[in-house]
Amino acid sequence: METGDILKASNSLRGSLRAGSLRSGSSSVWRNSAVDVFSRSSREEDDEEALKWAAIERLPTVARLRKGILTSSQGGANEIDIVNLGWQERRTILERLVKVADEDNERFLWKFKNRIDRVGIELPTIEVRFENINIEAEAFVGTNALPSFLNFITSIFEGLLINMGILSSRMKKLTILKDVSGMIKPGRMTLLLGPPSSGKTTLLLALAGKLDPALQFSGSVTYNGHTMKEFVPQRTAAYISQYDLHIGEMTVRETLAFSARCQGVGTRYDMLSELSRREKQENIKPDPDIDVFMKAVATEGQEANVITDYIMKILGLDMCADTLVGNEMLRGISGGQKKRVTTGEMLVGPARALFMDEISTGLDSSTTFQIVNSLRQTVHILNGTALISLLQPAPETYNLFDDIILLSDSVIVYQGPREHVVSFFESMGFKCPERKGVADFLQEVTSRKDQMQYWARKDQPYRFITANEFAEEFRSFHVGMKLGEELGTPFDKTKSHPAALTTKKYGLGKWELLKACFARELLLMKRNSFVYIFKIIQVRTNHF
Repeated sequence: METGDILKASNSLRGSLRAGSLRSGSSSVWRNSAVDVFSRSSREEDDEEALKWAAIERLPTVARLRKGILTSSQGGANEIDIVNLGWQERRTILERLVKVADEDNERFLWKFKNRIDRVGIELPTIEVRFENINIEAEAFVGTNALPSFLNFITSIFEGLLINMGILSSRMKKLTILKDVSGMIKPGRMTLLLGPPSSGKTTLLLALAGKLDPALQFSGSVTYNGHTMKEFVPQRTAAYISQYDLHIGEMTVRETLAFSARCQGVGTRYDMLSELSRREKQENIKPDPDIDVFMKAVATEGQEANVITDYIMKILGLDMCADTLVGNEMLRGISGGQKKRVTTGEMLVGPARALFMDEISTGLDSSTTFQIVNSLRQTVHILNGTALISLLQPAPETYNLFDDIILLSDSVIVYQGPREHVVSFFESMGFKCPERKGVADFLQEVTSRKDQMQYWARKDQPYRFITANEFAEEFRSFHVGMKLGEELGTPFDKTKSHPAALTTKKYGLGKWELLKACFARELLLMKRNSFVYIFKIIQVRTNHF
């Protein structure tokens, strides 16, 4: 598929939403797969709910996507306006779908998936490939790198002399990643392991399209066979940083709601319109709770969306939803909760590829397990793509992953199924002790300081094996050979869903973005009203 085809598909998708009506080609990207089997809902309906649903079905498509049936706690079915959902209504929806995150989230996701599958709609998937990536940086070393006044003045004069060709640069090249290749498959959880300074963050940034342009990059990164220039990777994928940067005067709910509002709904609206059309055609009545949820998350421009409440529930932030995030001068949530807010800011968006950097910092092992398990359910059921970097994960969390990528000294030592990683190192003469966590073993077995304790061939003298030697041997290992064959076979672009890659730079129109930013600034002015009032009085006093 060429760039023009993707642009054309994207424009046809969003065009229906801008015009307020569904044209015949607006949801064509969701009509790729044939409907083989249709099944009617097994939910028993009372007469009142059936009559209200029949009335909604008679509405035009656009109006039908704005209406839903919500069953109250007393059991009564009420027709609601999706655009004007209140706080109590959003809470009722979540209570009915995901009352307890640990127990109900997987059941909810399967209901979501089954509704889509029974009308033959195919969800977009993303396969990320990276081949022969080399990343280098030029930097001063030793005392020359210190931010002193003398070094600042010296660097100015050196820069002039270097540009004139009189002096050569004293900066040294540092290799961050060296000839790394691999593949992140959809529907599988991939764990990125490696000791500090091994290049994990740089790899995640390169795959997410957010690499610093000052770095020297070579190689290729493709999504479903398309290069980074053919789409907008910053909106197709979500990079979750290990650093927490938030506005301290906003609450957790306001922070996530602003992020969700700015990122938009992606192709959710167009997918839902096609889903509704097929269900009406086949006379299928969906689960009312799932129907209201899907319509709510597909409604664009809302100040508060049900997806925000859902993500807070999954991340365990519902208990501090109305607490200020805080900063160095303002008391707020804890460090672990801030880390979860950082994760939630990206999860509320429509991106289907997740690159998560050290999301467990500051979290206890049980909370980390809960979050990773929720992500695992989403990736497995909805065929998402996820590459997650963790530092010393607990054995229970480690076992949640399907694939492992081990980085060490700028090279990939192993990449493949989790079940074969221990056998690979055993073939090299290193054995993981029975009571040792595999994740800790993997990060220590390539270390010069810790490698010797895992040497299992007592009849042979030990010698230190470098990361480059491990990487060379992995290419002849059966997992490495299979990976090489897969990388050698180009991705069939015709199998890429037209809605998988985002071609628009912004998730909202300029006017909607302006309204969202203005509403946030007005909120911050109210929170800091004392400062503004004091400044106004001070200015007027000085004037007179």
